[in-house]
Formats: sequence, C-alpha cells, structure tokens
Amino acid sequence: MQSVVYKKIPRLDPALVERARRINVADLHEGLGPVIGRQCLMQPQMRALFPTARVCGQAITSFNFPGDNLMLHAAFRVAEAGDILVLTNGGSPQGALWGEIATYYSRIRKLGGAVIDGAARDTLQITEMAFPVFASHVSVSYPGKRGPGAVNVPVVVAGATVNPGDLIVGDADGVIVIPPAHVETTIRNAEARMVKEAEVKRRLDEGQTLYDVAGMKALFETAEIVEIDGIWSDR
Repeated sequence: MQSVVYKKIPRLDPALVERARRINVADLHEGLGPVIGRQCLMQPQMRALFPTARVCGQAITSFNFPGDNLMLHAAFRVAEAGDILVLTNGGSPQGALWGEIATYYSRIRKLGGAVIDGAARDTLQITEMAFPVFASHVSVSYPGKRGPGAVNVPVVVAGATVNPGDLIVGDADGVIVIPPAHVETTIRNAEARMVKEAEVKRRLDEGQTLYDVAGMKALFETAEIVEIDGIWSDR
C-alpha cells in the first residue's frame, strides 16, 4: 500500500469558527437536526482526557495502521495553527497514537487539539499542559513507526465520518463533526437555541414551573400519561 499525504484542506471562514467556539456540543448537535446530528456525533467512548478540554477547529485527518503512528508525524507537517488533528487506527488500543511529546510539540505549533480513535497515553502530563485531547482509549502500548497510512483523506472516527476540513467541536459531553456545507446553518440554529434557553431560565427565575415553561401539558396529553393522587401500593 502506498502511503499518501494531501497537504491542503478546504478552509472555512475564520469568523464562523469563532462563532462555533462559543457554542457547546449539545446545542450544535441539535442545530444540525435529528438525522444529520446523530450521524455526525462521535460515539460516547470518545472522551476528553480532562473535564475542561475543549476543541473547535478544522480537521486534519490521519489514518494509521493499527499499532503504528507514523502518519501522525506526516499530519504534523501539514497542520496549521488552530487545526484539530483527527487520528484513527480503526479504534484499536494497540500502539498509542498520542502522548506527552506530541502534546508538547502541538502547543509549540499552536494547534487546536487532538481527537484520537485509538489510544492516548501520558494523560497526567497532558492534563498538566492543559492541551485538549480526546481519545477512545488510554493505553501505554508502544507504537511502531512503519506505516502505511494516509493524511487528509476521509476517515471514520468513533462511528462518524470525518472529511478533511470538517469542523470539529468537542467538550465534556463529546465530539461532533460538522461538514462545511452545514456549518453556517448549524451555528445559526444553535445560537437561536441558546437565546431560547436563556428565555426559559429567565422565566424559571421568575418562579414559573418547568412543566409550564416547556409546554409539558400538551406532551403529557399526547402521551396519555395518567396522574394518580395516591400511593402506588394502594392500588
């Protein structure tokens, strides 16, 4: 197999990326809609290595042979400041794709973070450096550096397809992938949701109930929920 590296990705308007940076994953997920939102959400095993980790930037993708991380170093050669390195070896825990030195170098390069469908290690050092890393496994398993692999090709990461240049956003709730064609609409929908939730909080602060504010009466009636003024054991 011939390893290949594509040196460029389609670039988004930086202003859109900055707007997305102020929105959490849950709102962006709902902003994508019920179908695409589920397709673009990585599976729950993709977790932040420390609770405050957050990423928002464009994907530099790297496919690595299981047990090997040579193509991580190829990805470093083409990544720009703010980019998110999205690495996969098919989700295998063998051969850590990421560790302390990769984190240290990424900080020097001012990269935006790493999302790894595979193993990361040196989690204490990564946490101390406060560099945002998400991974599906933690293992000290030693990686080889032989290849083959590819950089900036479509990859599947924790169940979600990631194309080079997709917008990657991750926080304590998980990681979502937003294709460029959907970025602007998703952000607009998410911002509208944030405004709506701020109004809900305002009404709750005034003493209204969540049942009323959220319109639960109609939903309860549709679901045919029966409320009984008594104790279940008395029936």
